Amino acid sequence: MAIDSTLPNFRSLSPQERLAHICKEVGLDDAQYSQLAKPGALPLETANGMIENAIGTFELPMAVAGYFQINGKDVIVPMAVEEPSIVAAASFMAKLARVSGGFQTSSTGPLMRAQVQVVGVSDPYGARLAILKHKDELIGLANSRDKVLIGLGGGCRDIEVHVFPDTPRGPMIVAHLIVDVRDAMGANTVNTMAESIAERVEQISGGKVRLRILSNLADLRLARASVRYSADTLATKDYSGEEVIDGVIDAYLFAAIDPYRAATHNKGIMNGIDPVIVATGNDWRAVEAGAHAYATRGGRYTSLTTWEKAQNGDLVGTIEMPMPVGLVGGATKTHPLARLALKIMDVKSAQELGEIAVAVGLAQNMGALRALATEGIQRGHMTLHARNIALGAGATGDDVDWVVKQMISSADFRTDFALEVLQRPRDA
Repeated sequence: MAIDSTLPNFRSLSPQERLAHICKEVGLDDAQYSQLAKPGALPLETANGMIENAIGTFELPMAVAGYFQINGKDVIVPMAVEEPSIVAAASFMAKLARVSGGFQTSSTGPLMRAQVQVVGVSDPYGARLAILKHKDELIGLANSRDKVLIGLGGGCRDIEVHVFPDTPRGPMIVAHLIVDVRDAMGANTVNTMAESIAERVEQISGGKVRLRILSNLADLRLARASVRYSADTLATKDYSGEEVIDGVIDAYLFAAIDPYRAATHNKGIMNGIDPVIVATGNDWRAVEAGAHAYATRGGRYTSLTTWEKAQNGDLVGTIEMPMPVGLVGGATKTHPLARLALKIMDVKSAQELGEIAVAVGLAQNMGALRALATEGIQRGHMTLHARNIALGAGATGDDVDWVVKQMISSADFRTDFALEVLQRPRDA
């Protein structure tokens, strides 16, 4: 079914009305509606099977970002996150992007690396060639451990061997198994394969195998997105579109050259990506680790995005980064709301999920850069954060909206001010 991701006036609806709209739009049934409508969708029994020492469950707000159009397809994006302004910023930038055709995405195949560390070799370069000579044998041995993956068209594709001739512990070699993990994140698969070849690698190399573990620098499993904004689309009542574009490019270049700025810049990108990863039950720590390692691939920490001006004056943004996500295995299958999140997005492959995630990250980055280049980050963020402050000050019911209104009109978003407002008569 075709989904319409435009969500006009969504913010003015109640949570129940929003949920009813989403359920109708994406075809969720009554049981799925109930899972989203009620707290405690993750049973304690299930949680106890997912991790050790479970004592309960912890909930995050779950929202949807609207207006996303990716490769011509409308996508409603579930996001699980606690920070205000993230969903609003991503949705707004997705709305503006629709004018120029939305986001265009692509990705590489789902290739992950497993590393097998070998120490105690006196001739590391000779050991490397010996391992490569037996590459086909080792690939066959690794693939013998996962017939299901082979049946799905995946499996170990290649072996690389890297030499570190001079470490404090002597020469070291590291064999990389390159594994097509299909629609899995792949950690368990590649770890098992690495362990399965360890004994044979010792026999071939004459060394001692130590670590046998995946790498979270998934630089062979990349997702990419691009977007275009015209000057007319970006104009505001206070800034021309050309001024906004120049400001965004200057803000990006600051991140490109300065690691102190790049850390915050890239955190803003992950503000968009992580909530999608969390909502779908994927490993957000793996995605974070790969993202920041990839940002240093040139020897210096820098921006994960680029922003530049096209020949016609449009602003063009791009992102490329590792995206090790899956649709099968782990919490993606065991957490009820993770399965619903995937259904809402109507994703058919892990690659498609990764492409959606980086498109949201690019939109989030643009939202932050646009704010920084114009009115500043705090005005919009604090306006949305005002409800949290009011609740933290003890406001309940209708008092929440009233306190928020006073904070916005006074441009004062301190908890002390919210407490002061709560002491005033309502007609003051």
